[in-house]
Amino acid sequence: MKIAIFNVHNWERDYLESANNDKHTLKMFDTYLSLDTVDLAKGYDAICIFTEDNAAAPILDRLYELGIKFVALRSAGFNNIDVPYAQKLGIRMARVPEYSPYAIAEFTVGVMLALNRKLVRTHYRIMDMNFSLNGLVGFDMNGKTVGIIGTGKIGSVVTKILHGFGCKLLAYDVVKDQSLVEKYGVTYTDLDKLYKQSDIITLHAPLIPKTHHLINKESIAAMKKGVMLINAGRGGLVNTQDVISGLKSGQIGYFGMDVYEEEKGLYFEDHSEDILQDDAIARLMTLRNVLISSHQAFLTDTALKKIAKITFENLECMEKGSPCENEIKQA
Repeated sequence: MKIAIFNVHNWERDYLESANNDKHTLKMFDTYLSLDTVDLAKGYDAICIFTEDNAAAPILDRLYELGIKFVALRSAGFNNIDVPYAQKLGIRMARVPEYSPYAIAEFTVGVMLALNRKLVRTHYRIMDMNFSLNGLVGFDMNGKTVGIIGTGKIGSVVTKILHGFGCKLLAYDVVKDQSLVEKYGVTYTDLDKLYKQSDIITLHAPLIPKTHHLINKESIAAMKKGVMLINAGRGGLVNTQDVISGLKSGQIGYFGMDVYEEEKGLYFEDHSEDILQDDAIARLMTLRNVLISSHQAFLTDTALKKIAKITFENLECMEKGSPCENEIKQA
């Protein structure tokens, strides 16, 4: 096949080329898929897109006109594609449902430790020849109560790691994983109790209408004063302005943010020569108890290899007309 790959970053090129192993003809574009760029797919059989690409109905219409038969997403989420419309056009779609829950879970706990022990502040102090310990007091993770919202593949690994720290574990999920209760002493509870009792809250729920802005001024008000909040899940789980208000009042004591609902056009890019236009990010960057990363939790060698491997397996499966376990369908 001839495959046009959109929104390619330097850190994934080698993995894609290696997984392809010269089997298909690839053309990699660093631009997003949009109405302005869709014609770059002319002459190709399939396209491959990432989280920030736009596959709305008008773009799908043009892809269909260009003869595109398959769309492969290098991501688990697929809210950037109009699935029913693609199905109506007969365009097959597939995703990478999971790549490394360990990568994201380990990063999540790393952010907890970095915020708790003030490692970023420490580093910059040392670089400035300031070896004082004033203002660097943290707390023992052992014995702290952690609320885990979402105990799927990633949340369950977070649970396993935190059990090793000696944390008391609360969880909320519509589906209870009894193995987590038996192995790690997890207590499933409702959100109100989780908010009230947790010293640390970490988000690993899917982004659906019911969970959009799950963290808002009402839920923040129900939390323990000085709570640590970590979001390495989906940006839309959090109302950022409400979190900023919580940080300013001291209701939220620490905030780790790897994902952001307004990250398109901001994350994954070098803006070091630009004037920052996002006032929310600009405000968060002024706060010492906030750690922002650029959607980095998944970024390990293991995950990138798996993303590339499954992406090409999906494309080859669809090309053969075979059933594809990772195909995106809507009833």
